[in-house]
Parts: sequence; structure tokens; C-alpha cells
Amino acid sequence: MHNVLSFDRFRRWLAIVGLALGVLGLFSSPAHAEEPAPDKTGAFQTTPNGYSVPGYTKPDPEKATTKELAIAVDAAAQSASHAMFSVNFVWVLLAGFLVMFMQAGFALVETGLVRGKNAAHTMSMNFMVYALGMFGFFVCGFAFMCGGMNGTAIGGPATLGGVPTLSHMITTGASVNGDHGWGLIGATGFFLTGSGYDAAVIVLFLFMMVFMDTTATIVTGACAERWSFKSFFLFSILVGGLIYPIFGCWVWGGGWLAQLGYRAHLGHGAVDYAGSGVVHLQGGALALITAIMIGPRIGKYGKDGKVNPILAHDIPMVQLGTFILAFGWFGFNAGSSLAGGDGRIGIVAANTMIAGMSATLTGVLYMWKVYGKPDPSMMCNSMLAGLVAITSPCAFVTPMGAFIIGAVAGVLVIVSVFFFDNRKIDDPVGAISVHGVNGAWGLIAVGLFSDGSYGQGWNGVGAADYLGKAGLGVTGLFYGDSSQLVAQLVETGAGLAWNVVMGGVCFYLVGKLVGGNRVAPEVEVAGLDVPEMGVPGYPEFLPLMSPEAAAAELKAAQDVGVAGLAAVKAAG
Repeated sequence: MHNVLSFDRFRRWLAIVGLALGVLGLFSSPAHAEEPAPDKTGAFQTTPNGYSVPGYTKPDPEKATTKELAIAVDAAAQSASHAMFSVNFVWVLLAGFLVMFMQAGFALVETGLVRGKNAAHTMSMNFMVYALGMFGFFVCGFAFMCGGMNGTAIGGPATLGGVPTLSHMITTGASVNGDHGWGLIGATGFFLTGSGYDAAVIVLFLFMMVFMDTTATIVTGACAERWSFKSFFLFSILVGGLIYPIFGCWVWGGGWLAQLGYRAHLGHGAVDYAGSGVVHLQGGALALITAIMIGPRIGKYGKDGKVNPILAHDIPMVQLGTFILAFGWFGFNAGSSLAGGDGRIGIVAANTMIAGMSATLTGVLYMWKVYGKPDPSMMCNSMLAGLVAITSPCAFVTPMGAFIIGAVAGVLVIVSVFFFDNRKIDDPVGAISVHGVNGAWGLIAVGLFSDGSYGQGWNGVGAADYLGKAGLGVTGLFYGDSSQLVAQLVETGAGLAWNVVMGGVCFYLVGKLVGGNRVAPEVEVAGLDVPEMGVPGYPEFLPLMSPEAAAAELKAAQDVGVAGLAAVKAAG
């Protein structure tokens, strides 16, 4: 009892002392008059010091000389410049990280759309293409694409400091506006050494690399379920090191397509904000030529011309992958500003979302009306088609323009899928239609819907005025500039021609080198997981078939004709 009373007394005295100290604190003055007040708004960030501006000394307004004031003004300008470039670096890196995560989305979409017996093989292609494409891009692709950015009158991105070390462009033709001719291919930055070992250049490399990887992975979907892993391995390096970067140089590296504006007076030259052409049209064109050359899957088409559907093994996986891609697309499009301080990035992001929405709606309604069911896989392809189509025009069009562009894409992709299927071009994931056809539509949409509110000075055109109007940017046909549409059509044609020809040549040569681009028929029927990768994707859920057993199935199928082939396909 005594202990309890003592404890109660102690608590009362403790409360009295605490109350007295609190009252004293309310009425007492600070012990030190110079003690700073708490900064509740982060205002300290606007005050230069030795860390934010090295060597800075605050001038005395009463005693400072003109020279000292000039030094102080320059120091403040340096601080503002450092902050701007820091924001841009962080923005571009974060956007690049988002685009890199799109690889997971592609992997899920493509793997879900193939049969379970090929799941490990398809997922492995999507996994490995990241390293293979990057290897080619690191060795020489980046140099070919961006090494000549300052080799023409266009110059490198001012938002990253202009990357002045990337200055060697191989050109042809006469000089215009101080350039050395039509830009063909960059020639500096190999292995990121020498002029490539630069802070801003390497930020640009990371961002450009993840875009390249998107193109490389598109081909894996079109050739899925019958592509030899050896052929895929070598071809993906060539995409990253040669095919993709040269066309990329022509559009984004200051090359001849970008120069069409100031050299040939075709609008602002080829305008491709985030890559409907450089990324998606290239990937779709490569998917087209490789799908034709590798041939359709066994059992896909009957001798009577009938199309035998080969169903996806995991639709929920496809839909999850589509959402991941839609999320990453914000980095893809808004990040292409290369500037966190660009006031247009909110419109870019909103236009991206709006086009994806309208494409999904029109695609579902079209499937529902024409085929009776909405079809989850086409639902996903419609959304992706809208995102592909808005990738080039996202910065230059109104939200209503974005809605229309997406709405067209949502139906266009479905019509295209059936068009190629009826011509016996087997594309298991619809890559040709999603990326190729709608990549072309996105380029054309720039030449139609751009309203002139953004892009002043794009590709070195109209820095002061354009079409007689000060501040006018990229302008399409519907807003008074037909020449921009011509430039967009030239880019579309050049992208198709380059990738079909060069992609076809490279695919042919790789096939000769490794003994064929396609796996043996018995391997295809058995499933590529074990013969090609060594392990099945679903060992507990799918019965394994050896290539030997598959060969016997094939012989039986040939004995009974088309129906037997369909049966083999269905059994897979």
C-alpha cells in the first residue's frame, strides 16, 4: 500500500512539473536571438549556398562592386541551370525505368497468347531480348543512331544540354543551313567510350535503349511457337545493333527524314514524338517479313483455305500484361519530352490515356456487333493499338483528336488481324496489326490532327514563326499544313522499306548461319519448351510429348490429311 501511495505522489509531482515547464515555454523568449525559425515550406531551396552553387558568396548590397554583383547574378543563373538539368535527368531516368518495365508486360501478353507447351520458350525470348538487344545497342547501335546528333543543323536535345560530344554524322549531298548534307548514320559513341562517356549522353543512352528493346521484342510475338532460339539470339542482336538504330538516326538522330523540313520544306520534317514509327512501325514491319519467311504454325491453315484458330492458354495473363504496358506507356510518351519542366507533359499523358480508352471501347463494340462476343484478346489488342497510334501525335493533338485517333485504331487493329490471317500470314499475337498497321496510322495522324499549339522550332523549323504565324508549331492537314502529311508519309514508306528489306536480308543470313530459323516439325508439335529450353513451363499441368512421339503424330496426320493436322494442333 505504501508503494502505491508513493507512486501516485510521484505521478502528481511529475504532472505539475510538466505543466509548469509548458507554461514557462509559452511566455519565455528564445535563448538565442539569432536562432533560425523552422522552415515549414522548404524555402531554403531558393537560397544559394556553397553546396547548391560551389564557390558562392553572398554579396553585401551596400558595399558590393559591379563585378561582385555580376558574379552573384551568374552564380544564381548557374544554380537555376543546375536545378533544371537535374530535374530533366531524373525525369528521363524515371521514364526510362517505366519503359523498361513494359518488357514484363510484353512477356505476359505474348506468353499468355501462345499454347502452354511453348510458355517457357516464349517467356525466355522476351526475357533474353532485353540483354541481346541492349548488347547490340551498346556496342554500335547507339553510336549509329545518336552519334551524329550534332552533325546536322538540328542538333541534340537542348533539355539534356545538347549532348555536344555526339557530333560525327556520315552525310551525303550539299550543305544547307550549315550542315554537311543529308544525315545517314552516326559515327561516335561506340561502347559508350570516348565522346560517349558523358553524363548527359549516358542518360540519353538508357532512355533510347529501352525504346529499342520494345522494337526487338515485337518480333518474338510474330514468330512465337516455331522460332529457333539460336536464330532468335543472333537476330535480336542485329535488331539492336544495326536495323533499328539506322532508321532511328534518320528520324531521331538528326538524319535525313528529320531534315525534310528545313531542307525540302516538308512541314517540320518527319515528326515522331515518342515512336509510332521509330519503335512500333519498325517492329511491325520486322514482324511482317519474319512471319512471312518463317511460315505459319503447323495446323493453322487447312488446304481448303480454312483458318483454324489456335487458342491462347492464359487470357488473364494477357490482360494483366496489357495493363502493365498501359502503365509503362506514360513513361514511353510523356518521358519523350526529355524534360520534367515541359508544361506539355500533362497533355501528353492525358492524350495517351484517352486514346487507349477510346480504342478499347470501339474495339469491343465492333467485335460485339460483327462477331457476337467482345473477345478478351481482341479487347487487349484494341487498347494496345490505341496506345501505339497515339505515340507519335500525343504531344501535338487536342484531347478530342486523341479520342478520334484511338477510336480508329481500336477497329483498325481487328480488321487488320483478320486481313493478314485470311492471307495465311500467321501472327500468334497480332504484332503486325497492333504495332505495324497502327504505327503507320499514328504517323499519318500527326500529319492530319496536329493543331500547331506545340512543337515550335521542331527539327529546326519555325523557331520564330511558321506559316506566317509567330509561335506556331507542328501543324497537320486539318489545321492548314498539307506538307506535314507528306513528310509523315515519307517516313512511313521509308520505315516499311528499310525494315522489310534489311530485316529480310538479316533473317535470311541468320537462318543460313544457324541451320534454319525454324525448329523441326516434330519439335514444334511436341512444344518448344523442353527441346529448345530444357525445361517445361508447366510440368505439373501439361503432359510432355517427346519429339519422337510428335514425329509419329505428324506421320499419322499426313496419312489422314488436313483433319489430322488440325487434330495434332488441337492436341497441342
